[in-house]
Amino acid sequence: MKSCDPPGWGAVPTPVGEFRLDPVRLPADLALLAGWMNDPEVDAFWELAGPPEVTERHVRDQLDGDGRSIPCLGLLDGEPMSYWEVYRADLDPLAAHYPARPYDTGVHLLLGPAASRGRGLGVVLLTALAELILHRNPRCERVVAEPDVRNRRSVRAFERAGFRAAAELDLPDKRAALMVRDRPGRPAAQAQLPA
Repeated sequence: MKSCDPPGWGAVPTPVGEFRLDPVRLPADLALLAGWMNDPEVDAFWELAGPPEVTERHVRDQLDGDGRSIPCLGLLDGEPMSYWEVYRADLDPLAAHYPARPYDTGVHLLLGPAASRGRGLGVVLLTALAELILHRNPRCERVVAEPDVRNRRSVRAFERAGFRAAAELDLPDKRAALMVRDRPGRPAAQAQLPA
C-alpha cells in the first residue's frame, strides 16, 4: 500500500498547529495508547479497554499485517494527541458492506486526551487528513469512515469536515454511519449507495 503511507507524507499546517502522523512504535507507544483506550469515553466505541496486551494485539495485527491498515499517532505541534488508522477500505472487510471503489481510503480515529475533545480539533484534523490523502494518492477518489451511529459527536465531526452521511450499514460489530468525502470535482454517485 505504498501510495497510502501517511507517515511518509510529512507535516501539514492547520489552524490549530502543525499536524503529522507518525507510525505507532511498539512497545514504546503502548502505555500511551492503552491509557487512551481505557478512557470510558473512548472505550464506549473502540471496546479495547483492559490491560495493555489488549491494545497491543489490536495494533500488532496491523503492524504485522499486509500493510492495508497503518496505525499512526497523530501529533499536533509535536505532541501525541490522537490515534489514527488509515486503511485501504476497498481491500477491507468493510468493502462487502458498501459499493467500494478502487483505492477508497478509510480512516478511524480517536482523540486521546480528554482535553482534546469537544474543542473542534477533530474537525480540523479530519479535514487536513482527508485533503492530504486525496492530494497524496491521486488514484483515491474518496475517503470513507464508518463511525458507530450512536457516536453523534464523531458523525458531526465528519460532516463538518466535508464528509456526507451516505448510508447506515449493519456491520458485524456495530450499526455504522458510512461517511464519504469525495475528491472535489468528482460526482458523489449517491444513487449507488445503499439507503
